[in-house]
Amino acid sequence: MKRNMGNADRIIRLLAAIVLGVLSLGNFVSPTVGLLLLAVAGIFLLTSLVGLCPIYSLFGINTCPHKKAI
Repeated sequence: MKRNMGNADRIIRLLAAIVLGVLSLGNFVSPTVGLLLLAVAGIFLLTSLVGLCPIYSLFGINTCPHKKAI
């Protein structure tokens, strides 16, 4: 599959995954909310590493810069 996430988007998702993981694992929230945050952090981490967001594909969004042919 083709990537649809640019570098800035991937970095933002990676940082968000780290913050959500720290909130969840650091017991800053209730256990139920912590599990939800941990699941969202896992999704953010996976999509940022792969560079493909299924929701972007559904809506036709592409933040990945295209190389222009000369």
